Amino acid sequence: MVEGVATLPQPRPLLRLKAIAKAFGPVKALRGVSLDVFPGQVHALIGENGAGKSTLMKVLSGAHDPDVGTVELDGQPLVLANPSSARQAGIAMIYQELTLAPHLTVEENITLGLERSRFGLVQSQSGKVAEALDLLGREDIAPGQKVQSLTIARQQVVEIARAIVSDARIVIMDEPTSSLSEEDKQALFRVIRNLREKGMAVIYISHFLDEIDEIADRYTVLRDGESVGEGMVAESTIESLVEQMIGRKLKDMYPRPSHELGKVVATARDIGGRPLPQGVGFELREGEILGVFGLVGAGRTELARCLFGLDEVQAGTLELRGDAPLNLSDIHPVQALRCSLDYLSENRKDEGLAQNLSIRDNITLSAIRKTSRCGFLKLREEDGTAAKWVDKLGVRCSSAGQPVRALSGGNQQKVAIARMLHHDSQILIMDEPTRGIDVGSKHEIYELIHDLAAQGKSILVISSYLPELTGICHTLAVMHRGARSEVRAVDTWSDREVIRFATTGKTTGSAA
Repeated sequence: MVEGVATLPQPRPLLRLKAIAKAFGPVKALRGVSLDVFPGQVHALIGENGAGKSTLMKVLSGAHDPDVGTVELDGQPLVLANPSSARQAGIAMIYQELTLAPHLTVEENITLGLERSRFGLVQSQSGKVAEALDLLGREDIAPGQKVQSLTIARQQVVEIARAIVSDARIVIMDEPTSSLSEEDKQALFRVIRNLREKGMAVIYISHFLDEIDEIADRYTVLRDGESVGEGMVAESTIESLVEQMIGRKLKDMYPRPSHELGKVVATARDIGGRPLPQGVGFELREGEILGVFGLVGAGRTELARCLFGLDEVQAGTLELRGDAPLNLSDIHPVQALRCSLDYLSENRKDEGLAQNLSIRDNITLSAIRKTSRCGFLKLREEDGTAAKWVDKLGVRCSSAGQPVRALSGGNQQKVAIARMLHHDSQILIMDEPTRGIDVGSKHEIYELIHDLAAQGKSILVISSYLPELTGICHTLAVMHRGARSEVRAVDTWSDREVIRFATTGKTTGSAA
């Protein structure tokens, strides 16, 4: 302290977690984690998959009881017996997978559980709902709209409005931008800034460190269930945060491919129909990593689903390794797998995994012939196969027999990738392969993609995160409203050109 200069008193934390520990059988998910959250600040909680972030937030939201440790709100002890007690204390949790009733209106969703009645009749709270939406800068959302008619970004606003109407003082957001376009992300950030100005505290969980740098005030890093770093975001760098997360220096986030490309192994021509009205085609060479970029609604995912026979298509052919062209209007997933074509869905919850089955079953079931003989399962071989992929991809779990639904989102994604790799197909379509995966695991997935390409596999990578594509791919195409740009070497594209085509369908001229 400098003599003669008074220091400002530090504000008291709105929320304080002290030495929180939680174990599930032999697995210690939290090992004495402490966290201070201040009013009017956005506090980023970051760490690798399995670091303990979700478990800590479930303790705070009343879903889990801590084995050891205490929670204080405004300096007073707080007992969170269940999610209802957390909501009553002013703590609102907004999960990555939204928890709305799509068939109900915006007002009904916001006031669900907070209804007011008179003479046995539910009273309208549209005025209060409209005030909350106005505070969030989304007065364009009508209280009487059905939630199912809203975009994902607007549905998130409904979740946040519900927190405001319930007088929440602390809002927890778990990977809130994982399914949002850049425009919707910025709209969400404006909402978060409104909450901060209102004096509310926001706990923000994200694997996108550029988002942390843009929106957060403070941060806490978890690794292996422990707090390993904390501080002000403005006084830190992304590189230092990465090092704290993974416990080591990361030399190169995007390892560049160096192998030579082979002959053309897949040619798609004139794919057309409702999802792709303008007809799309491309060539894919042996060992090539072809990136496809586009904003939400551009047709990227529709292209992948048409190739794998998941969406109906009216026209188009696919020629594989010089064989007779396949009519895409007739192709189906089983046929695609038999042709050594495989697909990783961006929707792991509903399509990529069987949530009620074990890790082992998810990895082996779709290629069951590899671990069976004469109609009988070879259980020991099945266990060994699953254990191999769990180890290779670093899936954090108690055993391969653990249900997939018990894993974090990032570890579920690794299981989905393991299922694809177990098939050992030659042409891989990966739609958002690193969605919900932490920085260290992303690097591992990038290296895995390069290893597969170096072995001669051909990979189509679809992503809405441009640095990912320009970092790992040989070639890049951009989509806009079902139309595709020319396919060019990655280093011949500028970010400006990519965004211009993604938003206007043109590579020259001013963006609209």
